[in-house]
This record gives sequence, C-alpha cells and structure tokens, in this order.
Amino acid sequence: MTFCTRSRTHIRSLVSWIAVCGVALFATSRLWADDEFPPELVKFQARAGNPVFTGTGTDTWDIKIRERGWIVREGDTWRMWYSGYDGTRTNPVRLGYATSPDGFTWTRHADNPLHPDLWIEDMMIVRDQEDWYMFAEGKGDQPQWFTSRDGITWERRGTLDVRKTDGTPVPPGPLGTPTVIRTKAGWNLLYERSDAGIWLARSPDLKVWTNVQDEPVIARGPEEYDTQMVALNQVVPYKGKYYAYYHGTRTPQRPRLWTTNVAVSTDLVHWKKYPGNPLFPEAENKSSGILVHDGHRFRLYTMHEKVDVHFADVTN
Repeated sequence: MTFCTRSRTHIRSLVSWIAVCGVALFATSRLWADDEFPPELVKFQARAGNPVFTGTGTDTWDIKIRERGWIVREGDTWRMWYSGYDGTRTNPVRLGYATSPDGFTWTRHADNPLHPDLWIEDMMIVRDQEDWYMFAEGKGDQPQWFTSRDGITWERRGTLDVRKTDGTPVPPGPLGTPTVIRTKAGWNLLYERSDAGIWLARSPDLKVWTNVQDEPVIARGPEEYDTQMVALNQVVPYKGKYYAYYHGTRTPQRPRLWTTNVAVSTDLVHWKKYPGNPLFPEAENKSSGILVHDGHRFRLYTMHEKVDVHFADVTN
C-alpha cells in the first residue's frame, strides 16, 4: 500500500469516527434536552376548529377578551376565568367565568361579570385545600389578591405589598402579571415590571412579599424572540423541576407580535430557557399560555384575544 493510499484510508477512518461521534453527541444532547424539556411540555399541535372561546363581538361588557385567563379541570368539569372589556378600555376590564364539559365548548356564567365594580385583569388562581386565591392586575397594573370558597364569589383582600431585599417598598410603578405558586418553602410570587423582566418575591403568609434578589430571575434575551418584553403566565411543577410558561416579544412598537416560551428551574431563582423557543411561529401571535392536563395528555391553551387549544405532540 502506498503512502497516499494509506493516508486516504486513515482520513476515511477519521471521518467515519468523527461522524459516529457526532451522531452519538447529537443523541446524547437530545437526551439531555428531553430530560430538561420533555416533549410533552414543549411540543404541541393546534386543535382543528380553534378558537374555542372569544369575546362576544357584540354590545356586551366582554366584547373582547385580553391577556391571561386561567383554566382548571376538576373531574368532568372545566372552569375558565377570563378578562373581558368593551374593546376601548374606557370602562374597567372585568372578571368573567365560564364552564365546559370538555374544555372545548364553553358556557358563560349567568351572573357575569363576577365583580362588576372592580378592574380585574390578567388573573391567575391557586387552589389551596378548600380555599381559592386569585392574583390579578388592577387599574394601572397594580397587583391585587382575592379569596373565595367556590371560585365564583370573590372577596378582595387588597394590593400586594412587595418589598426589595432590604425590606423597603419596590419603587412606584406597574407591577403586573402576578404569578403565584406555593411550595414547601412558602408562597412564591413572580411578577414583571413594564415587561422588562421577571422578578421573584416570597412570603410566609401572603401579607408582605420580599424579593429574593433585586434583579430579574428571568431577563429579556439574549435570543431575539424576547428581547423587548417578557411576562410570566404560569409555573408548572413536573418531575422535580419547575417549568415557566411565559410570553415575549421582539417588537418595540404596537401592534406587537407575541410568542409563547418555556424555561426550566429547580429552585425558581435560576432559569434556563428552552433552546426551541418560541413554541409557535411569531406570525401566529399566540401568548398567555396555560398548561392543563386533560387526564390523558397535556393541553396548552393560549388566551390573549382568543382561546386556542394545542395538544401535546410527542410523536416527533
């Protein structure tokens, strides 16, 4: 065998070895990605026949719906709370309620809006034993909370008292999209300020919330899809980790296009964004994502302006 023949043989062997190693590394990285971001939490297909819920489009208090709503499944009953308004924002954004036997066909509550005199927007709900807690924006993006025994009749408890790490109040201004999750360590509040980042505060008793740090725990960027604004919608505990479903945009001017995205954490403080973000193309403008398990698989509802359903797709 000549030197050139031997060299070509060695080169082919080296290329084959690199190719095999590359496939192995790709497979390993895919396993790592699936471990951090299981397909059932990040791969979705839209349901044919969307949307499943919209504003009335007629002369009612909820001509349009906007921002985050909340959906839970209790046995054979699905419950949805949503923010309705007249389309002009000259009147308060108010709280609506609807039920469904399947999560697709919804019936509005006869006594909507539930709290006709209060501005209730961008709400989320926590069930803790027999009590329901609702956290929502009021007028001017001020955070407020309510309690209920049935999820229909709500009593306002006041504005959230959020402090910096040194115990002084956070500076005046918007404090929106309050998202609360209870863990063994107590109550955790994730919130945004003018969509410039997501902060974390904690409270033992819901009375005073203190920042874990005075910098965001989820910042904008560095990828382009959320370089302008971010806001958290839901935190889902799953297999020992926490998954944040949040929306972001890269467009500074209105009308903006929003995307739905996911991040993972083990402690609610340190987050890693899903490399496959956003979950849907930007052109679809889907945001305010809420994840619900239907007894067989996960569904992801996007809720801003219209409610669309997406089924977990783990075939790829």
